[in-house]
Amino acid sequence: MTGQSATSSTYRERNSTADRALDILLMFDDRRLVITAAEVAAELSVARSTAYRYLQSLTGSRFVEEADGTGGGYRLGPRVVELARLARRGLGLSEVARPVMKRLADTVGEAVLLTRLGGSAVICLEREETIGRAVRITYERGEVLPINAGASALVLLAWMPEQQVDAILSGTELRRFTDETITTKRSLLARLRETRKQGYALSRGELDPDVVGIGAPIRNSDGDIVAGLSIAALSARVRDDRVAEVAAAVCAAADEIGAGLHP
Repeated sequence: MTGQSATSSTYRERNSTADRALDILLMFDDRRLVITAAEVAAELSVARSTAYRYLQSLTGSRFVEEADGTGGGYRLGPRVVELARLARRGLGLSEVARPVMKRLADTVGEAVLLTRLGGSAVICLEREETIGRAVRITYERGEVLPINAGASALVLLAWMPEQQVDAILSGTELRRFTDETITTKRSLLARLRETRKQGYALSRGELDPDVVGIGAPIRNSDGDIVAGLSIAALSARVRDDRVAEVAAAVCAAADEIGAGLHP
């Protein structure tokens, strides 16, 4: 019984110390990047010597470090940065992308698609749309899109080596969906060169007659294209004079998602 009581007491003390450490770490925010032992003591209602002991423990494990020139202040340490890096690596593409996609949809007022290649087709992984649109674009999560029509396809192929594009297109029928659909390999390769030059993909009526698409590549930390981000809208809502504005927003969102994937 004595052994069990001692073990239970030790567990409770250890758990309490862990709680205190978390409380201290949660004191940091955008407005308070440095904290002092006096602030910790006041926040936790403990003696300053006890607060100092907690801070020294956190310093020893590199969760905080002494901030030079602050008169005894502490800032977040390198171990927190390491954990943040690991947390970001653990996030999947969709988890990183969806909040950014939602903001983009609200900004441009159009449907936003996250796509990636699946063999010789394009797979729609995620879709976000702004609230209140009377007419919806019907591309849905899990939908398979063609490799030769639309901004999603162009942006996924444009930065690939030509040999890799050849391998993907080998034996693939380039079907026609509208009068604007690209149906020859030569025309498609020319279009990919144009897309690379302008830095984003633009399509009008290539998959659906009345739909415009604008897409940008999402790159990982090695610079490889891992997915595409695009908007799909009725052509009447994104006329030529609005393309540059929407393209800039799409490119910025794609870069933000890519940055979120970096370890």
